[in-house]
Amino acid sequence: MSEQLISHTRAVFDETFGEAPAIVVQAPGRVNLIGEHTDYNDGLVLPCALDYRTVIAARERDDRIVHIVAADYDNAVDEYSLDEPIERLEAPMWANYVRGVVDVLQKRGLPLRGMDMVISGDVPQGAGLSSSASLSVAVCTLFATLPGFEGLSPIDLALIAQESENDFVGCKCGNMDQIISATGLANHAVMIDCRSLETQPVPVPSGASIMIFHSHVERGLVDSEYNTRRQQCETAARHFGVKALRDVDMALLEERGGELDPMVLRRARHVVTENARVAAAVDALRAGDLARMGELMAASHVSMRDDFEITVPLIDQLVDIVKGVIKTTGGVRMTGGGFGGCVVALVPDDQVEHVTAAVERAYRGPKGELATIYVCRAARGAGRLPA
Repeated sequence: MSEQLISHTRAVFDETFGEAPAIVVQAPGRVNLIGEHTDYNDGLVLPCALDYRTVIAARERDDRIVHIVAADYDNAVDEYSLDEPIERLEAPMWANYVRGVVDVLQKRGLPLRGMDMVISGDVPQGAGLSSSASLSVAVCTLFATLPGFEGLSPIDLALIAQESENDFVGCKCGNMDQIISATGLANHAVMIDCRSLETQPVPVPSGASIMIFHSHVERGLVDSEYNTRRQQCETAARHFGVKALRDVDMALLEERGGELDPMVLRRARHVVTENARVAAAVDALRAGDLARMGELMAASHVSMRDDFEITVPLIDQLVDIVKGVIKTTGGVRMTGGGFGGCVVALVPDDQVEHVTAAVERAYRGPKGELATIYVCRAARGAGRLPA
């Protein structure tokens, strides 16, 4: 965890309010190792929390005012009363993520108090690493330090954060990002069952780094195409008479898949095979078998490319460059909603410099940019820090 980020957030609080904060909390961003577009099909995902995070330094107030300072935006301020309706702002968007959480907590009848807070973070924005979920979960974690919140589990906090993004901010995201931010475990990925919300920690093999490559391909089609993919998956589930594609296995797909429109069949095949790959990935990581994990990540990428059709040529090129270096010693695939964004890789530590050099040499984004490269470790989830 960045001690510099924590120190900076505390220092801004001290400068702004004239005393040290009484409460400091953090919540991380995330990357999904495998399990793409399975979440809204009630399926399995395997993300991990990252050592990039949002930090909030705060103190309780004696009144009902919430006063927020955004240290990353020139100390911009948002302030409002808990006794008045909380309105959504046209701008700035960061303020709405905080307001949304406060609004949901209020509507649930939880005993909120006024709060002074300073927020800062180092989760890269616009890279698909869930800076927004990190912020929302951090705000939940802050208020959960108050008396009367003891009954809320990390999953409860994650679902509050998701509800605030869905209903207040207006982003119809799933629950994976918030759950992994709330429940992450150091040196582990977490398998999330998106139907039952059960979580299982899965160790990331020692000696392996998580590398993330931001392609700088803007994901311009992701919203409309996301909705189309979701509708196609729902069409397939209705055909099989099940609640979601989670309930379809390969035997059923092979038996009756020919009755589907060929495109809908391809979409369904991706989801069914991806769920199986997540389950297999859990076994591979627990066995420390990076070669097997690499096979599963490669198959996932091919499925996203050919069956779900959500990759783009530059993403495919970036995957090929990394694969050309690590070969069978690790894995690489597109991660996220698709049509641009990021590539994730599990890379032996002794290959990190070679992969970095190869990508810097061979990859250029749409405007000639180098890929932005992050080398990460799986980190612990949200929680309180020493004040």
